[in-house]
Amino acid sequence: MRMLLYGQLVSRAVCTAVELGLPEALASGRRSAEDLAGEVAAHPFALRRLLRALVPFDVFTEEADGTFSLTELGTTLLPGTPGTARPTALLLGGEVGRTWGEFGHTVRTGDSAFRLIHDLELFEHLERRPDRREVFDRSQEAGLRLELDEIFEAVTFDRYPRIVDVGGGNGHLMCELLLRTPGSTGVVVDLPGTVALAEKRIVEGNLIDRCTATAGDFFSAVTPGADLYILSHILHDWGDDSAVSILRTCAAAMPAHGRLMVIDLLTDADSPEGGRHRLPALMDLYMLSLFGASGGRERTGGDFTALLAAAGLEHEETLVLPSGMGVITARPLAG
Repeated sequence: MRMLLYGQLVSRAVCTAVELGLPEALASGRRSAEDLAGEVAAHPFALRRLLRALVPFDVFTEEADGTFSLTELGTTLLPGTPGTARPTALLLGGEVGRTWGEFGHTVRTGDSAFRLIHDLELFEHLERRPDRREVFDRSQEAGLRLELDEIFEAVTFDRYPRIVDVGGGNGHLMCELLLRTPGSTGVVVDLPGTVALAEKRIVEGNLIDRCTATAGDFFSAVTPGADLYILSHILHDWGDDSAVSILRTCAAAMPAHGRLMVIDLLTDADSPEGGRHRLPALMDLYMLSLFGASGGRERTGGDFTALLAAAGLEHEETLVLPSGMGVITARPLAG
């Protein structure tokens, strides 16, 4: 129980290590705390204690001569590691992590701790801070990269010639999808501050002849007439009423043969070890701190089915992936 209670200290220690640039400083090999302190502008004794404290958590190793090196787990904090956790650490070490200190306020009142501290909703804050929006999008992209293989193993996209990624962020999912599905074209729809990032990604992927990015509001209208609309990690950012509104916008844009695909965590998915995955439980607390009781949350498969029905969509199937992710497909109701 005390390990659970003190767990936030481990998070803060890892975030501080990333903010200081310790993973990058240790990428070339083992070094002493004194040597590192000069490079990262830290107090040598305090830095040694930080490094040593993270040894039992398998982030660093300490050698007999007092030098430290990265473990395999620690390398996930390097910027070039596939699925890197570095941008997530930068978010949690900044404005997002600070909300956790006011979590009791959210539970008592139902109001967002993020709004209490920053006087803005999360996405309003990110639109005003392009530098932080970029970190947020890189965190989302890194998490998605860990999911891509299992998504593409479970789902065949080549039966959808025209695909719209609603709230598609910097375009990472769409670009990867088009590279793996040569016969399809795509549109990424997101807020104006993010469209430029998606356009850059499309150019870098040599996909400008098959993909476009457009500014849009998924509460009012999205590109019509596509064969598939994707909502990847979108609905969990919104309460039920808003989620239904987003789904209705997509439903209004869909032709009769169109499909909608929701990709999100499922809180009732069984883990490979038996029982429930812990990640959805943690992420639901995370959403509660960011958006309050009436805002975003993680959901069960049944919750998603109910949202789809309320939006005039018919649930077709739910694929539960090994990670606990759900891929939920729906179609327009007849008539």
